[in-house]
Amino acid sequence: MDFVHDTLANGRKVRLLTVIDDFTCESLCIEIDSSLPSRRVIRALERIAEERGFPATMKFDNGPEFSSLAMLRWGAERNIKLHFIDPGKPTQNGKIESFNGRLRDEVLNEHWFLTLDQMRDVVETWRGRFNTHRPHGSLNYLTPAEFARRYHEEHPTTPPQLEAA
Repeated sequence: MDFVHDTLANGRKVRLLTVIDDFTCESLCIEIDSSLPSRRVIRALERIAEERGFPATMKFDNGPEFSSLAMLRWGAERNIKLHFIDPGKPTQNGKIESFNGRLRDEVLNEHWFLTLDQMRDVVETWRGRFNTHRPHGSLNYLTPAEFARRYHEEHPTTPPQLEAA
């Protein structure tokens, strides 16, 4: 998990919470708003968990939204290991940093967004294509969605121990 910052055409600052699955490389969600405190982060994670279950480990930086008492309590109540990368070492969470770079290059730098809703629509369309149309070398050149589908077919009774990053 990580945050990306951007600005609407009117100068309003925007934050994007990005969550990816280290195992499948899937983008699980991109939450967009002007403010995303830890309670909003937790709500986004709960929505993801409704579909996928809770991961064994979550990896992120030491930002206040991730290191808040609410987040620490939430993780402990769900037996999720919260792995904080070392301060000033974004390479320890390289997959999300790479993902955020693609998001910036391919979406945020290419559009002049007038509203949050417009940004949400464009980003969600891009996220869907990222998951279903973009092969990844680390997944033997399968898309994240295809890799996940095949994994679940080959391991129907053994759910993977996923890491959200």
